[in-house]
Amino acid sequence: MIKRILLPMAALVAMQVTAAEISEADMLRSGRRMVVLDVKSQDAALTGTAPKGEGKLFRILNGVEVLWEGKSGESFHLIPHCRKVYLLSVDSENKAWDIEWKPEDNNRAGVPHAVLQGDSNGYKVPAGGKDAGPALRKILSHAGNMGCMKHRTTIELPKGEYHFYPESATQLSYYISNHDQQHMQPVGIPLVGLKNVTLNGNGSTFVFHGAMQPVLIMDSESVQLNDVTIKHDAPYYNEGKIVEIKDGKTTLEFASKFRWKVQDGQYYLMGDGTPKRPGAVLAFEADGRMVATGKAGDMVWSNKGEQVGKKRVRFNQDASKMGLKKGQVLVYRHYGRPHPAMVMYRANDITLNNVVFEDSQGMALIAQRSRDITINGGGCICPKGRVYTVSADATHFSNCAGTITVKGAKYEGMMDDAINVHSTCLGIEKVLSPTEIVARYMHPQAVGFEVFEAGESIQFIKGKTLENHPQLGKAAKVSKLSETHLRITLDQPLPEGIGEGDAIENADWYPAVNFIGCTVQHNRARGTLFTTPKPVLVEGCKFIGSSGSAILLAGDAQGWYESGRCLDVTIRNNVFDHNLIQRYQFTEGIIAIYPEVKQPAEQTERYHKNILIENNIFRTHRVPLIYAISADGIIFRNNDVKFDDRHAPMHNKQPYVLKHCGKADLQSL
Repeated sequence: MIKRILLPMAALVAMQVTAAEISEADMLRSGRRMVVLDVKSQDAALTGTAPKGEGKLFRILNGVEVLWEGKSGESFHLIPHCRKVYLLSVDSENKAWDIEWKPEDNNRAGVPHAVLQGDSNGYKVPAGGKDAGPALRKILSHAGNMGCMKHRTTIELPKGEYHFYPESATQLSYYISNHDQQHMQPVGIPLVGLKNVTLNGNGSTFVFHGAMQPVLIMDSESVQLNDVTIKHDAPYYNEGKIVEIKDGKTTLEFASKFRWKVQDGQYYLMGDGTPKRPGAVLAFEADGRMVATGKAGDMVWSNKGEQVGKKRVRFNQDASKMGLKKGQVLVYRHYGRPHPAMVMYRANDITLNNVVFEDSQGMALIAQRSRDITINGGGCICPKGRVYTVSADATHFSNCAGTITVKGAKYEGMMDDAINVHSTCLGIEKVLSPTEIVARYMHPQAVGFEVFEAGESIQFIKGKTLENHPQLGKAAKVSKLSETHLRITLDQPLPEGIGEGDAIENADWYPAVNFIGCTVQHNRARGTLFTTPKPVLVEGCKFIGSSGSAILLAGDAQGWYESGRCLDVTIRNNVFDHNLIQRYQFTEGIIAIYPEVKQPAEQTERYHKNILIENNIFRTHRVPLIYAISADGIIFRNNDVKFDDRHAPMHNKQPYVLKHCGKADLQSL
């Protein structure tokens, strides 16, 4: 049994290695039980011994498969033939590796562009219910070796249904922003340490079983994934159709695709094979539209009930008192986020073409510390007979850079936003000297991954007013004290007025965003969320029936610590069709400009700026078109607006609500 031991970073710093083999940057990139190392030369062998003392099993991986496995104190000698190596402790703290790089002739000849079929090198990837993981990972490992030599490699899978299981998955340890932090992640398809690799699914479906991380794209460059659908063998949440409301009780019927059980009078979700008690329900019409309650989307629901037939449960809850009726569908959810369907981490120039997510055990896609990501088509699409897709955001980008482009995708039935782009800022917890601070990851679901590295620029943020200080700093040195704390040495003293209680974000890692020609419909929370100073373009999209605001410009240094003020936003040629049908966080307007500012009256500069909203179509019940706090330079012009009474009015009936804002040019209605 794997011990639940956190990886103390102080122990990592004490690793016994040859000079400069494990740097401060390596420490910042480390997971709870794993350290990543650059392979500096393809003509070098990695030699040494595994840690002594605690722990029974240690591994060295190329990110896809195990290159070496041994016990405490055992020696190793291997030629990695890859771009990165990962030192992993399976059942103990990861410390005191004794390693050294030694020159060695690899005797590797170059090869041209290659196409690897699904049965390359004797490893046939089986379709059907058999485990496709081991064979596909062998091919990916081979592709990684070829990628080291700068050749393009394409992997072709015949169209089929491929199954992946946690028992054979690649075990890795790394941090995932905005998710529950697991000690180990069982990864089904590790696109790790690759360069110039394309995986063509040709319309295939990838089915993942149990609790696992389906796809990881990490430490990779110029990787494409084309024409696949990603799903689990059973949805993480359940959907029940109301078939009877009688005598103060409600009977729901669950389709056979959903897993659940009633034990000791309590209803449990069993999507990943382990019982989880629901935390709330959300109501949908049978055609997939969310029920416009005008209240909070997450409704409290009794878990007490009795099974009355193979597919039915009678709950001790009167749905009619909640405004619900027979024929509507309730989605039973909880708030765990163990495994997103796809993670991009330290990944550059990544493209997804026609990749569809049907469900997830967290977000569909989370990208962190990655650059230049393109999504064409695909999205989160409800399979037949379902009203919800993924368990949190469809796409989420934390501390990314370059350009994020999403074109022609469809996002529906998510339990959160279609796209969320932001920085992760850290709180200044202690000032050790004018040039040295201790900074803290403030939210427990956003810890550990490298927000700063040495040489990168620092934006200072006043905690209570969210004002960005005009003077940027630079990190001369960054050390990881623990998974929640960094020690940062600055190249010059802290700016005047910045100190404990304020925040910092990385000024070198902001992305521009193009969200073009997409459809966002029938989802909980917002349609889109942007918090980045680089240009944001939302054009030619349809926003239909999201429970909250269609577009939110956020920012905070108080809760999630997701920052990055907007300075250039264009919203044009879109259709907004009856959004904001429930009360939820930041749902005061169809377009909500809503940073969390504790003391807006004390600001000398507004947070968001230069927001152009033009040539859009608004069809809406009586809710504000714009709700703005701390914004300057809002232009709302040439928009086609028609109000109706399809749903009950919410919030202030005025079309524009502006608080603590600067200049605004708003069309007459």
